[in-house]
Order: sequence, then structure tokens, then C-alpha cells
Amino acid sequence: MPSAGTSLKQLKRVVAPVPKIGAPDFTRDLDLSQDELLALLDLTRQMKVNPARFATALSGKYLTLLFEKPSLRTRLTFELAAKQLGGDAVVSIGPIGDREPLKDVARNLDRWTNGIVARTFSQTTIDELARWSSVPVINALSDRFHPCQALADVFTLQEKFGDLRGLKLAFIGDGNNVANSLMLTALRLGMNFTIASPKDYEADREIVAQAEALAAVSGSQLVITADPVAAVRGAHAIYTDVWTSMGQEQEREKRLADFAGYQVNGELLAQASPDAVFLHCLPAKRGEEVTDEVMESSQSAVFDQAENRLHVQKALLLMLIG
Repeated sequence: MPSAGTSLKQLKRVVAPVPKIGAPDFTRDLDLSQDELLALLDLTRQMKVNPARFATALSGKYLTLLFEKPSLRTRLTFELAAKQLGGDAVVSIGPIGDREPLKDVARNLDRWTNGIVARTFSQTTIDELARWSSVPVINALSDRFHPCQALADVFTLQEKFGDLRGLKLAFIGDGNNVANSLMLTALRLGMNFTIASPKDYEADREIVAQAEALAAVSGSQLVITADPVAAVRGAHAIYTDVWTSMGQEQEREKRLADFAGYQVNGELLAQASPDAVFLHCLPAKRGEEVTDEVMESSQSAVFDQAENRLHVQKALLLMLIG
């Protein structure tokens, strides 16, 4: 209850409606408009600071969580997000669409729950679920995008540095789903983005073209290189991911050889800005793409990122199905 001395302006701020997302689904990063992305980051901050205010926001609402891949952070943070907002979640683990068509799966689930969160091997699975579902579908990871992770990443950087515009973010390693989402999200927020990858592991050309268009609008800079030292020089954040993702295990030995020289270690970190932070979406293969020294250093923000998955997903759920 606002106090007797609360001004009308303050009261309006307290009871301001939650912003909504215009797109029916969140299947890829650009489903959020620029204004919606900024509103989501602001709502995330509010929810993290004052979680009690939103404790019943999704009362009576239920999520379906579909997971084709193993998961720690994504599954638990979405379950907790639903519960902490007064709703709940049901979980299905295993292949999606093997026993019956995806269009049937989607139209069963939308009769029972208010949203579908899917972690899949293929982006086409996400897109097909969204095509047939009448409730929002959220991409919790596919082979092409990892949009919820990118939201947590930029929110973490916002917490660390305040204004994101002009910050340099360097991604070292495979031009994979994490790199795709991070590139698109960082550049549209005015961050400068450099990605260093070995030959044949560069970012997808279609994603790069989209990123270049976003950079032209925001005034940010996209740099693609094969030189990890040049990439991190002066960076405010260094990001890496595993060299061998789920489903690529048969390529492990080749990838270890191809990515030699791309490890984020103390020597590489020293090339960055003195106040630089280290980021990783986890799980990390310590001793491969990153050393234990860097993971445990005072510059590591990996567990802040992991925590912030919960907060940004709470905001996302509230904006989509609240």
C-alpha cells in the first residue's frame, strides 16, 4: 500500500502496466522490437530488485517445457521463473515429434498450458511448434539461436557497466547459436562486437548480414577476424563457449585441434581492458576453451549470468503470457 505521502507520479510508476510483446512467440532474437528489448531489460531490473511485487503475476498460468537436450540452467530457471511468479510448469524430456506430428503436439499442449518452452536440436522444430500453437512458443535453445541466453548476457553487462553503448564485446570460438544471438542482441544495443573464429567455424553469413544491418542503424561496429588476440584487445567483455556442442561429439578431436590457440586464459584476458569481465554460457570445459584460472578469477561473471537467466526469463514470461 503506497504511503499517504506518495505523489501521483510515484503511484503511477508503482502500478505501471507490464509492457507486452507484440510478436506471438519468441523463437529468435529479432522477434523482440528494439523498444521491447529495452523494456524487457528494464522490467528484469525491477523484478530482480523487487521480486515480491510480481509473486502472483502468473497465478493460474502453466508452462510446458520440452527438452530434447540435457539442461541444468535453462530447465531449472524456467521452472523457477513460473513458480516464482505464482504459476507452474510441466516438463517433457526426449525427442519432440517422433511419435506424432509436431502440429499435433503443439495443438495438444496449447489446450493444456499457457506457453511452450522448447530446447531442441533444430530451429525448424521451434518454428513448426510456433506455426501450430495458439499459445506463445519460446526458444530455449536451438541449433541456430539461443535468445534467452543473450538476454541474460546483455543484462549482466548492463549491471556491470551501466550504459551498454560503445562497450566492446569479444566472442572467441565457434560461430555457433550463442554467438549468433549475442551478435544480434549486442549490436542493436549499440555495443561493438568482435568475433574471432578459426577457418570453417565462422558465423553464419545470413546472421552476419542481419547483424551488419543492425550495426548500421545503431552506429556500432562488427568485426570478424581469425585473430583472438586482436579481437580481445581493449574489450570490456570476453565471451567464449564450448568448442564441441551437444550433437557434435564425433567431431571432438578435430575441433580440439582446430581451436588450438583460441583458449581464453590469463594471457589472453590481460589483452582486454583492465575492467573487463569474462562471460560463458556454461557448461564450461575447463582446460579447453577456458582455463580454471579465468573461470575462478575476480573478472569472471559467469555465475551472475547464470543467475540472470532466471530474472530475464521471468520478465519474458510476464511480457508474453502475463
